[in-house]
Amino acid sequence: MSAEYATFGLAPAMRAGGVLANGDYQIHRDFVDFIVDGRPLLFQLSDLDAVSPLASDVPPAIFTAQVRSLLLEADAPLPGGRYVVYGCPECEDLGCGAVTAVIDRDGDDFVWRDFAWQTDEHADLERNGYHGIGPFRFHGAEYRAALTSLLDTSADTPRRRVLLIGARVALLAKLAAALRTIGIGADITRDAHDVPADELRAYGAVAFGRAITEEERAAVRHSFERAGVDVVYVDGLAPIVPLLVAQIENALDRSPLERRRLTRLVAADGEAGVEVTSPCRVRLTAYRLDRLYRIHTHEVFDGILEPGRHRIALDARAVKGESFVVARTSGSVLVEAMAH
Repeated sequence: MSAEYATFGLAPAMRAGGVLANGDYQIHRDFVDFIVDGRPLLFQLSDLDAVSPLASDVPPAIFTAQVRSLLLEADAPLPGGRYVVYGCPECEDLGCGAVTAVIDRDGDDFVWRDFAWQTDEHADLERNGYHGIGPFRFHGAEYRAALTSLLDTSADTPRRRVLLIGARVALLAKLAAALRTIGIGADITRDAHDVPADELRAYGAVAFGRAITEEERAAVRHSFERAGVDVVYVDGLAPIVPLLVAQIENALDRSPLERRRLTRLVAADGEAGVEVTSPCRVRLTAYRLDRLYRIHTHEVFDGILEPGRHRIALDARAVKGESFVVARTSGSVLVEAMAH
């Protein structure tokens, strides 16, 4: 079985959740992505909204079974020796579509080949095969070491919980409800002075409302530092729930910058500057507060962008006054205040 050697690795990745402009919710998923020759394999599959089977929110026994399966220590779940490489981020139904591949052992090597898009038990390679991807041959020792490292129960796991600190209880309650809906835990408090260290370790981010003073923020930071907990701090830009959700999603993104599709967002003078590393769908949403603090939401761009930097003109009505832009791909979210 011939195939050139490729390097195999793993890296944390995220399917970004959020509250979309039309009111729909998109579930947040943390997962481990496959890194082939230093680049996420998912990025080679066009603009695919999917997660690997190695998701952090599956029960430990199922996660272990998925790892053992990729190590060929169990029978293939699909006919023809096929394994699910990426599946629907919202459910586990094959009917939603999945990327599958045949995984073989050749001597000490592991080979991934015959990638295909599959919606039922059998793959049609002629019609739905990814003909430009693979086959990939991985050195057995490298492959096994990467996957078995996931079985270390002491390994760090994503902390998908956020501490919300603010004065507007009604807004915080709506924000917490939205976060919980997309799969992120949220708690509300005014300070963290009396919170036990063990509880603080459950949080991956702290979000401050605009009314929280610098003195109060410093006290919260001190509580986390005293507990030895490293968290990301989010300064809420405006009392707009979808905007705050997007800020928190960005804060929870653990993937290295060089392995993200969306790496840059600039919002100034009625334009958005966006940089992407691979072809992908990018959606830009503008949120605006008028003089009466009413919220206005505008979908200002939705299209496929090629790798590189892009300048996108925005509707002047959508970004006048106090306004903000959210850029979203399937795996990343960036937020910027519009500079005038």
